[in-house]
Amino acid sequence: MKATLLPVYFASGMDAEYREQVLRLREFLRNEAEITDPVPLGNVVPGVDALLFPQVLGEAYRSVAAIQAYRLPVLIVTSPFGTMNMWDWEIVTYLKAQGLSVFAPYSLELTKTIVRALALKRYAQGAKFLVFQDNPGEGMQAEIFKRFFWWEEECRKNIAETFGIEVVVKSFRELAQKAQGIPDAAASAEWQQWDIPVAGVPERSLWSAVKMYLALREELEKHENVLGMGINCLNESFFSDTTPCLAWDMLFERYGILWACEADILSLLTECLMYFPFRAPVMMTNIYPFLMGEAALRHERIERFPDVPEPEHHALLAHCGYFGIVPRPFAQSFCVRRKVLRIVDENAIALDARLPEGSVTLVKLHPSCKKMVAAWGNLEGYVQYPGSDCENGALLRVRDGYRLVEGLYSHHVCLLGGARIPELRSVARVFGLELEEL
Repeated sequence: MKATLLPVYFASGMDAEYREQVLRLREFLRNEAEITDPVPLGNVVPGVDALLFPQVLGEAYRSVAAIQAYRLPVLIVTSPFGTMNMWDWEIVTYLKAQGLSVFAPYSLELTKTIVRALALKRYAQGAKFLVFQDNPGEGMQAEIFKRFFWWEEECRKNIAETFGIEVVVKSFRELAQKAQGIPDAAASAEWQQWDIPVAGVPERSLWSAVKMYLALREELEKHENVLGMGINCLNESFFSDTTPCLAWDMLFERYGILWACEADILSLLTECLMYFPFRAPVMMTNIYPFLMGEAALRHERIERFPDVPEPEHHALLAHCGYFGIVPRPFAQSFCVRRKVLRIVDENAIALDARLPEGSVTLVKLHPSCKKMVAAWGNLEGYVQYPGSDCENGALLRVRDGYRLVEGLYSHHVCLLGGARIPELRSVARVFGLELEEL
């Protein structure tokens, strides 16, 4: 997944400085981009994701029409360090004022993030999400699950129209039957190839989890350009004797496939928008702001939130009994355990995993697919409530709990490792999304 960048130069021609910068950028971005041969401004090359200016001159003020004619984003990377030069600000300001989409990164890592976002934008056109569900909302806890937008046809339509991603819906019932029909010996043989921590999980439960991985892998191999997968695993849990948590970890490590708990394709798309540009830890979970009080506590079957200063600016993060699905490459700790939730099969499993403590960014795509919301957070630690639906959850601090509650789009939020809002502004612009900052 690489972007194609077209270096252009002004009528006065290119000089040694220009040629040297092109070579430098090819080295800096060797993993992120294919940089074509330079052309004079005005020459058109098909199949390009952005114009690249390795050098800008005063001619830019008189060349706006020629730049606009490309109808492409403009990437200005003019310093020897893979960033813009400080004396380019006036030209950048002028070009932006003319309505051009100009990116002038201030760090090499931001340059790479923008280019990876451009690559994702191209790759998403024709990519697929595979989701497995039959009658979503009609099964377990129907009073809750009937409320979710991600199962609506409008949601799939918004994703297709904005990002070009096709959501392929398949039967969870049939997938589960296929998984259960896989011999134990096949599951055992596959398991021998992995080194994954397990605690207190019976062999039958472990084989069932591995069989789900094998069944999903077989489905994956039938399709091309799959970015992510999801299953309506809780609401229709009666179809399966296991949960797909371990399968999502294995598919991510082996194939780079992202996952959607409960077949939440909006969270899945949010994960894509974070992981592929940033190549940083991502995950999805439930958020329970302390301000929600009993409405949150009752769902997790806990009596009270942790005692902390300024509880109004804190939230509990928990999903399916633990923190949520954190793949092993991202995890500070990781273990496969027996299931916690009552609505899944007794044979099912769950993942007890943790991200490192410290800064994270909360992100979620709006149902319209026209904007995203983002908020700074800090993982302050982990809390345990034995015998509840939160055996191990995360304690999150945010800057403004009131704005968070008012501005959240969903109880499902995605976490991106690090304080990333400044860079997210550029990623959002690549996709034409408004970024709401809480």
